[in-house]
Amino acid sequence: MESKVSEGGLNVTLTIRLLMHGKEVGSIIGKKGETVKKMREESGARINISEGNCPERIVTITGPTDAIFKAFAMIAYKFEEDIINCMSNSPATSKPPVTLRLVVPASQCGSLIGKGGSKIKEIRESTGAQVQVAGDMLPNSTERAVTISGTPDAIIQCVKQICVVMLESPPKGATIPYRPKPASTPVIFAGGQAYTIQGQYAIPHPDQLTKLHQLAMQQTPFPPLGQTNPAFPGLDASPPASTHELTIPNDLIGCIIGRQGTKINEIRQMSGAQIKIANATEGSSERQITITGTPANISLAQYLINARLTSEVTGMGAL
Repeated sequence: MESKVSEGGLNVTLTIRLLMHGKEVGSIIGKKGETVKKMREESGARINISEGNCPERIVTITGPTDAIFKAFAMIAYKFEEDIINCMSNSPATSKPPVTLRLVVPASQCGSLIGKGGSKIKEIRESTGAQVQVAGDMLPNSTERAVTISGTPDAIIQCVKQICVVMLESPPKGATIPYRPKPASTPVIFAGGQAYTIQGQYAIPHPDQLTKLHQLAMQQTPFPPLGQTNPAFPGLDASPPASTHELTIPNDLIGCIIGRQGTKINEIRQMSGAQIKIANATEGSSERQITITGTPANISLAQYLINARLTSEVTGMGAL
C-alpha cells in the first residue's frame, strides 16, 4: 500500500492489493469484461488484475480514498450476490460471510494488530467484521495476507479503518511484493512433444519444455513424465532416487543462488530435485553442488543450472 499526499493533505491516493482465487477473479471480470469495466467507471478507481495462468491472482485497486471504498463496496456486494446465487442451488441454510484477502507489507502489520492485539480488536468490535492477519509472510515476499470476512457493510467499514492505519504507519524499508506462482498443470510428453492438460484437452506446450524433455531423454533413460506403469496398479512407477555432483566456479555461484536464494529455490521447485551447495573451502576456487532425485529431476535441475550459467556468461543475467 502506497500513499501520495498532496500539499493540502486532502487528496490521498492509495493502492490496495487483493489476493483472489480464479473463480473470484472471473466474477469480478464478468462476461467480456463488462463487470470490471462497470466497476472502474462507477467507482473512478483503477482496477488492475495480474496476468497469468495462476490459481491465485492479484487485484490492484488505486485511486483517491472515496473511489477505493466505492470499488470495495462493489466487489463485496458482487461476492455476496455470488454467495446468494450459489445458495439457491444448494441445501445449505446458513449464509457464509463474504471474504476478502488484502495483501499488506509485513512492516505495517504490527500497527494493524496494535499493542497486545488492541488495534485489531478495536477494528473487529467497531465494524463487526472478522479480521485475521497471517503469521507467515507470503512466499518469496515481505507481505502478509489479511483476511476480512463479514457482511459487505462490515467489510467496507473494516477496509476504511485499515486504510487509516496504513496511512498513519507507512511501510518501513523496501517491500518485496507477493507474486502468485503459475499453476503447475500436468505435463505429458508424447512423440517428442510436450503437452499440458487444460480442462479436457492436451495443448502443445512451448518449445522450451519439449527441448528440455528431449535433452533429458538423451541424458538418462526414464519413462516420460505423466506416465505410470499400468501393469502394477498401486505401485509408484517413479525411478529410484540417485545423486549427481557438479562443481561450479566460486564467481558464478551467485547467479545460481540468486538474491536471498530465490533462483536456487526456483530451480528446486521446477525440477523437484534436492539441491545442496557446499560451503566455500579455503584455497578452492570452486563449489560443489549435490543434486538428488530421480533421473528426470536431476536432468531438469542440471539443465536449469546450465541455463542460469549460460545467461550469466552471455550477459543475460536478468533472465
